[in-house]
Amino acid sequence: MPASKRPHEEHHVKCRVCLKEVPASEANVREAEDYVMYFCGLDCLQAWEEEAGQSTPGPADGEQGR
Repeated sequence: MPASKRPHEEHHVKCRVCLKEVPASEANVREAEDYVMYFCGLDCLQAWEEEAGQSTPGPADGEQGR
């Protein structure tokens, strides 16, 4: 198949917690000081934050959902 006819392959990243590969466009991103971490969903993001002693602000904290 010619290069111009191949479907576009989307870039995948690994979830920081469960290592599941997800499309970069669908990943939840947490920007750290020196690098970016990707999470397959809010459950893994929350698990990572709890383990790291951090928390994600929610609607009660004045942030409108993600």
